[in-house]
Amino acid sequence: MKKIAISFSALVLVGLISLAFINNQKSAEGINIGDKAPELKFTNPEGKEMALSDLKGKMVLIDFWASWCGPCRRENPNVVAAYNKYKSAKFKNAKGFEVFSVSLDNNKGAWVNAIKKDGLVWDYHISDLKGWGSALSAKYKVNSIPATFLIDANGIIVAKSQPNTLDLRGQNLHMELDKHVKSF
Repeated sequence: MKKIAISFSALVLVGLISLAFINNQKSAEGINIGDKAPELKFTNPEGKEMALSDLKGKMVLIDFWASWCGPCRRENPNVVAAYNKYKSAKFKNAKGFEVFSVSLDNNKGAWVNAIKKDGLVWDYHISDLKGWGSALSAKYKVNSIPATFLIDANGIIVAKSQPNTLDLRGQNLHMELDKHVKSF
């Protein structure tokens, strides 16, 4: 009986140690809050390769959009305002804010013209120009746009838009970013 009790105690201890080890591991890659954001890498309109991982250390808004998307174009002024407001902000655990735009366009001219017309002044714009067939949007399971993901300095998703919600749109985007700004 004593051997069974010792064996059971040893199993419980091994289980607790294993659980602690698992909880201390890095977050798994995925698209849910708390997951490590999957890498995005493709070229900008000038053909230069841009990668999400280049922005490690910053708060990043990944913004899936397209020039032909009315709701996206109506949201762009808010994204520009957030970029201008937070790009130099002091964050608790990040050095600045960046927008990483992923276009679901299939027409390069329309994409480039929309960037210019809407004043999307940040540097990170990518598209594989495959529209809804984009491997970039498939990686994030994007099935409606605009779709946004906010990731922290370590590449962990801290907020995201949900279908049929305004989670990271309008003032909600600003309120979410305010949660991460260093208070004085």
